[in-house]
Amino acid sequence: MKIIYKNTEVEIEEGDRVIDICKQEIEENNNIIACMVNNEVKNLNYVLKDEDKLQLLDITSRDGARIYTRGLLFIMSMAFKQLYPNILLTVNYQLKSSMICELKNIKPTEEMIENVREKMKQIIEQDLKIEKREIPRQKAIEFLKKENTSIGKAQLEDKEKDEMSLYFCNGYYNYFFGVMPISTGFIKLFDIMKYNDGFLIRYPSKSNPNEIMPYEETKKLLRTLDEYDDIYNALGVCNLDHINKIVREGKAKELILISEALHEKKISQIADEIAKNKEKRIILIAGPSSSGKTTFAKRLGIQLRLNGLKPKTISVDNYFVEREETPLDENGKPNFEALEAVDLKLLNDDLTKLLKGEEIQMPTFNFKTGHKEYLGNTMKLEKDEILVMEGIHCLNDNLTPKIPSAQKFKIYISALTVLNIDYYNRISTTDTRIIRRTVRDNQFRGYNAKRTLNAWASVTAGEQKNIFPYQEDADVMFNTSLIYEINALRNYALPLFEQITPEDEEYSEAKRLCKFLKYFEPIDTEYIPKNSLLQEFLGNSIFEE
Repeated sequence: MKIIYKNTEVEIEEGDRVIDICKQEIEENNNIIACMVNNEVKNLNYVLKDEDKLQLLDITSRDGARIYTRGLLFIMSMAFKQLYPNILLTVNYQLKSSMICELKNIKPTEEMIENVREKMKQIIEQDLKIEKREIPRQKAIEFLKKENTSIGKAQLEDKEKDEMSLYFCNGYYNYFFGVMPISTGFIKLFDIMKYNDGFLIRYPSKSNPNEIMPYEETKKLLRTLDEYDDIYNALGVCNLDHINKIVREGKAKELILISEALHEKKISQIADEIAKNKEKRIILIAGPSSSGKTTFAKRLGIQLRLNGLKPKTISVDNYFVEREETPLDENGKPNFEALEAVDLKLLNDDLTKLLKGEEIQMPTFNFKTGHKEYLGNTMKLEKDEILVMEGIHCLNDNLTPKIPSAQKFKIYISALTVLNIDYYNRISTTDTRIIRRTVRDNQFRGYNAKRTLNAWASVTAGEQKNIFPYQEDADVMFNTSLIYEINALRNYALPLFEQITPEDEEYSEAKRLCKFLKYFEPIDTEYIPKNSLLQEFLGNSIFEE
């Protein structure tokens, strides 16, 4: 028998596991945590088969980082269960290589956090085996009833699934969505610290896998997340089970209307805030891919008109430097996402003239020729008009250095998901955005899911460099997520991901997303308003030109 490893054929014996044949490499590289076999993520106990293609995963990879975080949360929940069995623990949001968590029935103390830290260290030092067990559906139902718990219940909502999987370790069990480390000893670095009324569980980043970086506050982001979380908690919608129950009971329409009303209220409040400050003459909007920036800008424009302000849009895309002047990335390819790819002098000169009430000649960038053209388009800003500009660099003051801060109003928008699968499994904001983008790419650009997933790493790398570092500089943040949206996108996205085959490099991610989507009860999209941010991805927006 042989496998392909590092583009080389390697002889193996029947029954060999990945950890057996790669033992030395795993011991030498403390960051290795799992593996990819035939484009599918597996744990290190995977029993290899003839002709398997093997790749080891460390925590600098996307999948490796997820597994590390998942293992750490498992150990944390195990420590709490052993020390404080009656406490109700919830994992809430991700904040810069940290998860913010809460105890629903008590406020944590410094002593409690220190006790949990020491217990976690003990569990890690003991290198306890973490075992995945598959329980047949009927036995799983009996198990949940007997244990008086809802842990893992979401899996049973998938009618195609004949069994439920739980992770067991030294008498403790829990459900986590995805592959887990094979033992607690694979978690090397962590920290836990009291934070506000909850606590942070901290872990290394992909870019710095061997240290816990100093914590950086993201107060505006946290405040935005908390606001939405409080609203949905007040509505009794705290996790996926609550959403699915509402859908099954035929009450999806009401949920849609409430969620959309929240958006309208927040957009109206932002417009009111802009109108109150007469010095603000330019609105700068930035956010990661698939945040719904286009629809948000148009809905904000409507609310601004109600406040007596007429918005005019200026596109950063028309201010690219000439193609031959475009900066190059580390691979020698044109870097169109770099700040230097924008003609900063021309942009700032034109903005300055507009804010003074002067008329400018508007450039139009010809993406085929790579040059700016002047086609006779002009723009002038009247006293009751306000500029709206959207782009990846808009929160970075280096884009508009000639414009006084007093005249700028910055808005950061993103789909900041606050819904969880259950108490321990959060729904990633990134997953929400990639599902949105996959549906939109298919609807408007004719791209398949394979192409969208393949490009995603490049998209997120640009966001990490050009958008996220400046999010706290925004005057306001707007959460574009809609609590019902994955239920609505389910039947659009699922068939697209299912087209990806095991031969494709994107198969592992597609399979994970398929499994995830099947947890959601589908919602009929007929009740979604035509001005909804979600229609930007579904293709039925009233704002389509």
